[in-house]
Amino acid sequence: MGYRVIDLDTFPRKKHLAFFSAMQNPYVGATVEVDATDFMAARRAAGLPFFLSFLYCVGRAANGVPALRQRLTDGRLIEMDACRFSYTVLLPDGTYGYCQADCGMPFDQYLPEAVRRHAEAKAHPSLADGEDMNGYIFISCLPWLHYASVQQPTPFPADTIPRIVWGKYEENDRGRITLPVTLLANHALVDGLHISQFFDGLNRELAAFARERRPSV
Repeated sequence: MGYRVIDLDTFPRKKHLAFFSAMQNPYVGATVEVDATDFMAARRAAGLPFFLSFLYCVGRAANGVPALRQRLTDGRLIEMDACRFSYTVLLPDGTYGYCQADCGMPFDQYLPEAVRRHAEAKAHPSLADGEDMNGYIFISCLPWLHYASVQQPTPFPADTIPRIVWGKYEENDRGRITLPVTLLANHALVDGLHISQFFDGLNRELAAFARERRPSV
């Protein structure tokens, strides 16, 4: 995965980076109720799987925010050209393994590859990362809960890999289908502005997904 090295001397957030990097818990995040009504209608009409389709939209939205692709590693600040996604796959015994996905390709190419990788992860589960994870964003899902907030485990010392979780989708009393989505990131690199940009991007990706699959009349 390609990346560029950012010059810390000219990095606008140099002071913020130093300030939050000294903290034991430098993470910042938000949970937002996302409207997926049109996305769900288009997905169902096309017979597409929910999780992998939603992951595609989430992945494209996350890659659209440069701050979510920045990493501190070996004393350097780098920005990945694009990130892949490492997500949890539920196993029959109630545990989980990890699977990777690339949301940078067109959806018609992405889906067969994602389905194949997902099946392999279920058949041969593993918790091994296997490679440098700086080029990834971590994904998880709570399909049993339409939650108001969620607490995510983070390492010590802190890393700079964003984490995204979403919960169960439900129809509200206005007939809209919504689900909670949570983004957690290191405040040394990510502010509320960047979190808002991610959710704005997710809304655009969901709308584009629905628009591109809307039946012609």
